[in-house]
Amino acid sequence: MNLNVSYPPPDLARLPQEEIERRIGKIRDQFGPQLIILAHHYQCDQIVAQADAVGDSFALSRRASEARAKFIVFCGVHFMAETADLLKGAAQKVFLPNVDAGCPLAEMADIDDITTAWKRIQALTGDQLIPVTYINSRLELKAFCGKSGGIVCTSSNAQAALEWAWSKKPKVFFFPDRHLGRNVALKMGISPQEIVIYDPKQPFDDKFARQIEQARLIIWNGFCEVHQAFSRNDIARLRQAIPGIKIIVHPECPEEVALNADFVGSTEYIIKTVTAGAPGSAWGVGTERNLVDRLARQLPDRKVILLQEKGAYCSTMALVTPIHLLYQLECLRDGRLVNQVVADDNLRSHALLAVQRMMEL
Repeated sequence: MNLNVSYPPPDLARLPQEEIERRIGKIRDQFGPQLIILAHHYQCDQIVAQADAVGDSFALSRRASEARAKFIVFCGVHFMAETADLLKGAAQKVFLPNVDAGCPLAEMADIDDITTAWKRIQALTGDQLIPVTYINSRLELKAFCGKSGGIVCTSSNAQAALEWAWSKKPKVFFFPDRHLGRNVALKMGISPQEIVIYDPKQPFDDKFARQIEQARLIIWNGFCEVHQAFSRNDIARLRQAIPGIKIIVHPECPEEVALNADFVGSTEYIIKTVTAGAPGSAWGVGTERNLVDRLARQLPDRKVILLQEKGAYCSTMALVTPIHLLYQLECLRDGRLVNQVVADDNLRSHALLAVQRMMEL
């Protein structure tokens, strides 16, 4: 939940970028190690330049929990700040500079829909089912997994999480990202016939019931809007234009993209693989544009280009702007604890349990 929601006043929007940066820097110096600013890889350069740490959501949450900082300012989206609050120390507080920065993928599955689906599937399968939720999900879903014997996963450890889940039960209910679940399962050798997409808008008829009974993996029908937009035509275009180019994509991309890529992996995997590439090599990258453009600037001795000619921006990540960051820091300086993200006490223990199971993999 969000405490003391507040937005920047109009006059801050009229400040030049140089003045915004100067003010942010001054407040950072005043707080010293009592403040840590986290920026997700998909953030704009102006935010990244102000961050103490840049990375994937879960890695940033762990980094913050291990820091001495009293105040954690997370320049990401809401589920990331929630996860940071789960892992934080007792004396730490987590803030999201713009609480409107949600994640469309996380919003595609709410607890009522998941609970309904779970009951319907269990009515067919009995005690054969275990839930796995992607970390890009609401706190309620993490708590549901913890309470139901399940686990949380990231794009880096989804295979390990699925292996763990199948060691407990013969059937897995995976949510909310259908592409991540399917791509990882196929890589593990699960046949397409053993994978079923659960769409709450489709009828739960006898045909679908038979598919559920035969399935090893039931996947919620959610997707990331950025990665969903990539296609195999994008890959074909780049291969024709740049012979020898390597294609590397995030596992949230559709199956047709993953199957036609040379490499598939998490954001950190993409960064490490392209960075380790030979000078003069060419890379077509299927993930968010800010990250790809930044990687291209950091590696001028090779060609790094976005898989798609246009788009691929995370629009909700962009809701956290330098103005929001400045306003958040000014409020903290003045003793105003606005935009604090606090995990609901009724959900915290079960959600943390599901995360801890993942951390033990």
